[in-house]
Amino acid sequence: MSQELWTAVDKYLEKVLMLPDPALDAAREASAAAGLPEIAVTPSQGKLLYLLARMVRARRILEIGTLGGYSTIWLGRALPPRGRVVTLEADPRHFEVARENIKRAGLAKVVNQRLGIALETLPRLAEEGAGPFDFVFIDADKESSVEYFEWALRLSRPGAAILVDNVIRDGEVADPQTTEERVLGIRRLNEVLAQEPRVSATTIQTVGSKGYDGFTLALVGGG
Repeated sequence: MSQELWTAVDKYLEKVLMLPDPALDAAREASAAAGLPEIAVTPSQGKLLYLLARMVRARRILEIGTLGGYSTIWLGRALPPRGRVVTLEADPRHFEVARENIKRAGLAKVVNQRLGIALETLPRLAEEGAGPFDFVFIDADKESSVEYFEWALRLSRPGAAILVDNVIRDGEVADPQTTEERVLGIRRLNEVLAQEPRVSATTIQTVGSKGYDGFTLALVGGG
């Protein structure tokens, strides 16, 4: 199997299963033009976020890591009337690109963008009573994965879903000798999940146009 094949299959599935979407295409193009890193979720992964949020009937969604707002648009579209996405971003340039992408998609009134370090913003959300959230998407620096997960759990309702992206790291997560800090962050998260009685979690490996990676899905109160 090769990266070329994985990418070809991704493109085939996107063509077959997804309709053309000018707002999402424009978000990707604007992010690339602004020089944002090409680390946003793929169209298929964005559709997965949309479906999962719909499946838990999410009315309040928390996203940790906005980047250019591509995944934010998918999440915002999953909401019913009067639903809300709160999305956190530390980089001012990413924040502004996302603002324009979200506005272009017609979701400016649905999405509440917060600029700042997430580990500083999350306590403020708790103080404000912003939750409880029904769905949380964590796609930020992996070194802080445990802290993000703990805040997500604190801010979620029973029955909520928490999805953490990029948790396989080309398979390096299985290497007990790794010294890579991002991978160590994911390994620490796995250790916490194994001991946390308030969630039931699994991790799925994925291949595609972004290479070999995967995501962890946790159900709050899953037993």
